Amino acid sequence: MSLSLSALPTRAARWSATHPWRAIGAWLAFVVIAVGLAATVSTNEVDDADYRVGESGRAEAAIERAGLDDPPTENVLVRARSGELDAAAAQDAAREVSERMRGADGVAAVGDAVPSADGTALLVPVELTADDVDAAPLLDATAAVQAAHPDLVVAQAGDVTIDEAIDERVGEDLHSAEFISLPITLVLMLLAFGALIAAGLPVLLAATSVAATIGISAPISWLVPAESTVLSMVVLIGMAVGVDYSLFYLKRERQERAAGRTTLDAVAIAAQTSGHAIVVSGAAVIAALAGLFVLTDVTFNSLATGAILVVAVAVLGSITVLPALLVKLGRWVDRPRIPLLWRLTRRVRTGTISGRVLGPVVRHPVAALVVSAIGIGALAVPAFTMKTHQASIETLPADIPAVQTLREITHAFPAEGTAAQVVVTGAEPDSARSALERLAEEAGRRDFTTDGAAVRTSEDGGTAVIDLALPYEESDDRATEAIERLREDVLPAALADLGAGASWAVGGGAAESLDYAEKQSERMPYLLGFVLLLTMVMMVLAFRSVLLGLVSTVLNLASVGVAFGLLAVVFQHGVGEELLDFTSPGFVIDWIPIFVLVVLVGLSMDYHVFVLSRIRELVDTGLPARDAVHRGIADTAGVIASAAAVMVSVFAIFATLSMMEMKMMGVGLSAAILIDATVIRLVVLPAVLVLLGERAWPRRASRTPTEVRAMPEPVLVR
Repeated sequence: MSLSLSALPTRAARWSATHPWRAIGAWLAFVVIAVGLAATVSTNEVDDADYRVGESGRAEAAIERAGLDDPPTENVLVRARSGELDAAAAQDAAREVSERMRGADGVAAVGDAVPSADGTALLVPVELTADDVDAAPLLDATAAVQAAHPDLVVAQAGDVTIDEAIDERVGEDLHSAEFISLPITLVLMLLAFGALIAAGLPVLLAATSVAATIGISAPISWLVPAESTVLSMVVLIGMAVGVDYSLFYLKRERQERAAGRTTLDAVAIAAQTSGHAIVVSGAAVIAALAGLFVLTDVTFNSLATGAILVVAVAVLGSITVLPALLVKLGRWVDRPRIPLLWRLTRRVRTGTISGRVLGPVVRHPVAALVVSAIGIGALAVPAFTMKTHQASIETLPADIPAVQTLREITHAFPAEGTAAQVVVTGAEPDSARSALERLAEEAGRRDFTTDGAAVRTSEDGGTAVIDLALPYEESDDRATEAIERLREDVLPAALADLGAGASWAVGGGAAESLDYAEKQSERMPYLLGFVLLLTMVMMVLAFRSVLLGLVSTVLNLASVGVAFGLLAVVFQHGVGEELLDFTSPGFVIDWIPIFVLVVLVGLSMDYHVFVLSRIRELVDTGLPARDAVHRGIADTAGVIASAAAVMVSVFAIFATLSMMEMKMMGVGLSAAILIDATVIRLVVLPAVLVLLGERAWPRRASRTPTEVRAMPEPVLVR
């Protein structure tokens, strides 16, 4: 594997360097064709049925087949602006709402106003003809009634308004992230190179890789349906790896030119060293992301497909069009120079700062390892108490008017909130109705609110369903326990007399969350084992060292532990709520830890492979392992710092967005990568490698490559 991976980037770079216009033209054609695909091929998006899991999924499918699924509905809340509710004024407002809604497009029916149990509010249910109805006329009708009754609060929320508000907010968030991330990335590249063209090349390659991937994703979606969040993830991962790969390659090429090599020789040496590291790193990232397929989940299948595509495209661009551009630009890659930044980047010798940091670590590896391990362990301990749950109304931004109204509705009318749907199929209609009514009586004596609960039966009589409201938030542990008791104890006793042909299932939001959590718990060991084992095997094959594979696995586990611990501290326990402008829901959204795990392992392998590849070069020249570790990490520290800065800054932007999923993802990844690139890779890794010594580096035939001799000597602090 090592030989083939070495030959691939070298041969690709050599061809691109000797045929630059062909390589550049081929890349441009590829990007243009890919973008054209997005314009001509429609995207096959995930269907609601694809999200169904376990017993709750069976219940939802049975209800849909029987035509008993609830139609899309909007609810208009009428309550006092302050003090007690004026019942007569509230009834007048409710009548006006009903009259205006009946004349609006897309309205199928308007129900009678329903008073809350405590008499503080009225609720007007509005049934819609479809879930894609334009909400604007409905909101206009509500606003008109509100204007006519200033002493009341007349507000609307429901399936359509919530979906439209969330889609609008997600679009605003992503637009903001994309608008900010590009200039920040360009500034970081200017700090790294001090020249505009050199700084622009990584950003250009990353942007074209993302554009091409988005185009390719359209036809691919007909094989793996696309989830709505996949494009934002492609931008996120594509910018990170695209910039990093170009940065690794470009830094090495500039160092070789600075040492007196011709542009062609410098590109070839960069391909043999950094290009090899890019291919190994890309393969490791793809391997980590492929672990998402183990979960057999439609969302993760879509995310994995998009992420793998953008990483593969970024690797391809780094070993083809980038060498061609470098050959054609030659020394113009260092133009135009930013005077102060250029002098600063030229004046600071490779390894000056990192060499001083590494000195104490190399001299006292045991002490460095113990101190850093204690710190990492302290950050990771909260991960053992992390609670996960599906996204719910609690995780939606509170400043969205429809979300505020929905929270008020569920508080005043619990039946509109969390509920369990019990569906019975294959039973005689009268028997099913009687059994479900007995079930409602028993459930009402336990965990559920069953006032107004009614049995609904399909036209053919083969399916019956009843909704049992829960007086708890969906994320409340008591809601989960109530569903478990309903399934295990109450249902079997209440429905035991239905006969052998009857079957039943429990659905609803709380049941869906429980089933999803159980599936995750069941599949998580397979995911973790797949990702860690596969990346370990790749490290063993790439570096011919079992010890390096084991070290890589342990460091990845440490990084994941830190990320999970930080997620629990911040979002479950609410540390930093004011700083990050959010209200803790008391849990971490269930898909975030899995996504953070695979992305963090994949991206951290970027610079891990780059560092180990440089140390391997030095060991192969005969340098003692201790000195090779010191010099190799010092040589690459500047590049690693720039690469990590790009990742941290891009992910940190997501931490400032209003959607809780984006905020969790941004905090988890940015903080974990910051610690991974500093404490773990600059302290723990060198300490472990110094302690392992020569055992970590099985000796190969000494090649004494000219590219190693050409690298400028770092400042080593003994």
